[in-house]
This record gives sequence, structure tokens and C-alpha cells, in this order.
Amino acid sequence: MTKKGILFLFLLSPFLIFSQDKESDEATSELILKYFKEKSNNYFEIDSLLYDLTNKKVHNKEKSIKLLELSLNNGYIIGQIAAHNNIGLILRQESNYELSVKHYKKAIELSKKKNLPEIEAFTLNLLGACYRRSDDVRNALNCHQAALSISKRINSKSYDNKKINSISINSIGNIYLALQQYNLALNEFEKSIEISKELNNELGLAINYENIGFAQEKLLLFDEAIENYKKSLEVNESINSTRGKIICYNNLSSVYLKKGEYKKSLEYVEQIYPTVLDYNNNYYLARTLANYGAALLKNDQLEEAELKLKEGHELSKKYNFTKSEIAATGSLAELYETQEKFDLAYSYYKKSVDIERETVGQKNIAYVNNLISKHDLQSKINEIAFLETQSEIESLQFYRNRNILIITLITIALLSIALYSIYRQRLLNNDRKILLLEQQALQTQMNPHFIFNALNSIKLYIINNEQKQAVYYLNKFSKLIRNILDVSKIKEVSLKEELATMDLYMSIENIRFSNEINYQVDINPSMNTDTIKVPPLILQPFLENALWHGLSSKESNKKITLTANKVSDTVVEVNIIDNGIGRSAAAKIKEGKSLKRKSIGIDLTKERLKTFSEDYDDEFSLTYHDLTNEDGSPAGTKVSLRFPIA
Repeated sequence: MTKKGILFLFLLSPFLIFSQDKESDEATSELILKYFKEKSNNYFEIDSLLYDLTNKKVHNKEKSIKLLELSLNNGYIIGQIAAHNNIGLILRQESNYELSVKHYKKAIELSKKKNLPEIEAFTLNLLGACYRRSDDVRNALNCHQAALSISKRINSKSYDNKKINSISINSIGNIYLALQQYNLALNEFEKSIEISKELNNELGLAINYENIGFAQEKLLLFDEAIENYKKSLEVNESINSTRGKIICYNNLSSVYLKKGEYKKSLEYVEQIYPTVLDYNNNYYLARTLANYGAALLKNDQLEEAELKLKEGHELSKKYNFTKSEIAATGSLAELYETQEKFDLAYSYYKKSVDIERETVGQKNIAYVNNLISKHDLQSKINEIAFLETQSEIESLQFYRNRNILIITLITIALLSIALYSIYRQRLLNNDRKILLLEQQALQTQMNPHFIFNALNSIKLYIINNEQKQAVYYLNKFSKLIRNILDVSKIKEVSLKEELATMDLYMSIENIRFSNEINYQVDINPSMNTDTIKVPPLILQPFLENALWHGLSSKESNKKITLTANKVSDTVVEVNIIDNGIGRSAAAKIKEGKSLKRKSIGIDLTKERLKTFSEDYDDEFSLTYHDLTNEDGSPAGTKVSLRFPIA
């Protein structure tokens, strides 16, 4: 037996019984022979041939096996690629991910051999989807990024290449969903949906509407999620996509359950359940069973709920469907708690938490590792582009001047090494700079002068036997010190956490002003301060300056106002306004003092902001405004700080 024959038997072993038991379809054979005889180079025409245009929209096993058999025996590479991809998809739908991956990798190998980058990118997206289904986030992300890079490198305006580009972007959005980065996911889906609209790609529109709805559901925007799920359902019904309808009905059931509309939730999942059973796909069956059981539970149909949840749990566990297993175990815990079976409830609750913690932890590790490897991936792509260009140079110049070519290659190699060394040195210098800034920031955050005075102020309450006040401020002081130590180890915190720390800081400083400072915070209610990231303790120097240079010399009516507002989708502005004596008067007082107080350095803060902004498109800005009364006298100072956000 030939090597090709052995490979064919190995890869198709799951299908041999099927293909032997069923008689060959004459129409199928004629179509395949037609394309085979013409040796068509249009991959996507052949792919559509293998697509069974029935109301179920599934890929046909017989056609794929027949085409692979003929193509292997006659060296027809395009036919082999199409067959491998379609067999891989069938195996993925049957949850046989390991063998599915082997077929996709074989198709990629053949695409590279035949120099078909567009088909390689298309197959990389299929392989990435298979990895996503099995929760292998890192490999999935590598595949989709590689597909997107190839698509951009081709730079073709063809329908197929634009579609590949859209699929890659959508898939990266799905990776962000898996990593719980919902706002980042929405950005990717919006890009993808624009391309789908341009191409009038109804399937792409349906998928993106559903993905947008899912991200909105996770962000608790239930009404917006329902609207997008229904848009997706409408498109799926128009193209008669059974898979799409199953997904949409499940999502609508899930979101209505979260809204507390339990009857509606049950209606949607009951309506789609028979279709899911006919569809014969374990992945969607496990998910539907988990949703069905949860809806039955909320509608007090406990016995039926338990049956569905147990069935969904076993199926998820068997095929390693992590999301469905988490959902089923969580609902089982709730069910047993309702039945006052607390031992079982605790057992399932613990399982649910353990699985979710393990899965999310692994995904985050993959995400961080991927960020580290982005440069390596780009270097590989650049290396491929360089080698392709060099091959052209060699073919044109080799016979004309071999010596010049050798010298050129040596020069390029040396230049590459020199450039890489310079780049590497810059990275090391940047790392040292960040480390130095972190060390300096920690020293300034733990200012001994501030700690000494704060403890002295608290000590006065103790001496004066004001125990409640002493305990109150001692608690705040300990929380502040703990926050400072915690954030000294990380690059960024949420704006919400930063404002909470500043509230603690102002409470402690206010003791020394006999609680005369009126400190107010005004945050735009439309802002989500949990998702906005800032460098830790970045606002403290400006509050300290407002206290000690603006208000310390004022007699009464001392006020500091902190406001925050989004000036655009990518920039946040924070204003710190005091009604103190103004910068000119403060400078004169400072000059007249023999002992000058040092605040946390503004220069250090600027350096930290500059380093923080390097990862974003926008830069930070810092401006001071001298406020005046109608008669021109000083009315305080306003500090405006703008910094970029994701």
C-alpha cells in the first residue's frame, strides 16, 4: 500500500463504516468528477460543492471522502485541501477535536506547499475555531492572528480575502469574550460587522449580531443584548441556518432568565429543544440542556430540572465542554439548595467555582503569554516577507553577479543583528526605567513625614480620650497604608480603586486641618470607573499640592473638588479644583520659608504617566488654570489631567 493510501485510511477511519454501509450517490459522484476532471483552482467553488444545501446546512461526508480519495490518488492538491477542511469541520461538529485538528493541519501544510496564502488563512481560521471550541485559547489566538496577518499581507480586495479578514477579526473578538474582556470584544465585532455589511454577507452579520449581544449580556445590558439576538435570529431564519437559530434561542433563553422573566426563558428553550435533538451536535445539546434545566428550576419544575441538568452535566463532562459544565453544576447547586440538600448543594457549588477558577486562570495565562509572544509572531512574519523578497533578488541577480549578492546578504544580516541589538538595548533600558520609577514611586508613597504627622494626629484623639474618632481614623490610616503597599506591585488600577484610595488619603490629611477641608467628588454617572485603568496613586501629588500650597494658608471655607469625565471614547479628563490662595501667592510664601516642604514630585508623576501612555494611541496631558474672581483676585487653582484609556 502507498504512503498516500495509508494516510487516507488513518485520517478517515471514523468514516469507513459509514461510507461502506451507504451506497454512493450518483449525482454526488458526477459533480465531484466534473470538478476533478477540470482540476479547478477555485477552492471556494469546491468548498460550496461539499456543502449540503439542505435545510440543515451541514457538510456532506460522502462528498468529502470521495473527493479526498480521488485527489490523493491523482495528486490534486486543491481537492485534498477542500476535503480535509470539510472532514475537519464534520469532526468538530461531532466533538472529535483531536482528529479535526489533524485534518486542518494537513490542509495548512498542503496550502503552504502549493503557495496558496488565501486558503492557508481560511484554514487557519477553521483551526482556530476548533481550538476555541476545546477552550485552547492560546493556540486559537495564534491561529486567528496568523490568518489576519496573512490576509493583510496579501492585500487583496477580493470578496474571499475580505471575508477571511472579517472572520479573523470576529474570532479575535471571541477570544476576548473567553477572556472576559467584553469591551475589547465589542470593538472587534464592530469592525467585523462593517466588513460583513460591505460584502452583504448575511451569515457574517448573523454571527456578529449574536456576538455583540453576548458581550452586552455579560455587561448586564440586557435590553440591548435582546435586540441584537433578535436581529441575529431574523437573519438566521432568512438564510435557514439551523445552527444559528439554536444559538439565538439559547441566548434569548439565557438573557430572559437573567432579567427575571422566567416563563419567557422557558418558552424559548422549549421551542428549540426538539431541533437541537435532531441537529445531533453534542456541544449545542449540552448547552441547551444546561439552559433548559436552569429555566425549569426558576419555574419550580424541580424534578424535570434535575433530569435535564444532570444530563447536561454528564455530556459536558464527557466532551470537556467547560462553559456548559460550569452552568450545569451551578444550577444543580442552586436546585439542591432549594431542596435543602445542603451537602449536595455545597459539593456542586464547589465544583462550579473550581472549574471556573481553573479555566479563567488558564485563559489569562494564555492571554498574557500571547502578549509577550506578539513580537515573536511579527518577527516571523517579517522574516517570511524578507525571504520572499530575497528570493526575487536572487532569481534576478544570481547569474549576473554572485559576489555582489553574497556581500549584500552579509550586510543585511549584520545590519539586522545591529538593529536587533539596538532594539533589545532599548527594551532593557525601558525596563530599567520602569523599575526605577516604581522604586521611586514607592518611596514617595510611603513618605515618612506624612506617616509621622498622621500618627501624631491620631495620637491626639487618643490623648483626648476620643476613642471612636481614634479608631475611625486609625482604620482609615491602616487601609490607606495597605492600599499603598498593594498597588506598589502593579502597573495599573481601576479609576474606582484610585478614587477610593484618594478618599482615604484626604480623610487622613483632613485631620491636620481640623476637618475644615470640604472634599467633594463628582463623577459622570455614564462612566464605568471599574473598567477605566490608571497608574496607581497618580492623583495624590495634585491633591497634596492643593492642600499644602493652595489651602494651608487660607483662613476658612476651604474646598477641594475632584471631577472626572470622558472627553472621548479613548480619553478621560480628571480635574482637581481648589479655592485656595492661588499659585502666585503660594510661590511667594514658599520663597519666604526657610524650611521648604517637599511634596511627591510632579516630575516623577509626569514620567509615570508618559510610561503608562506608551501602550496607547493617545498621550497624556497636564495643564494648570489660575482661577480668579470678578475683581481679578485669585480664586484658586484648577489642575486638568487627561490620560488615555482602552
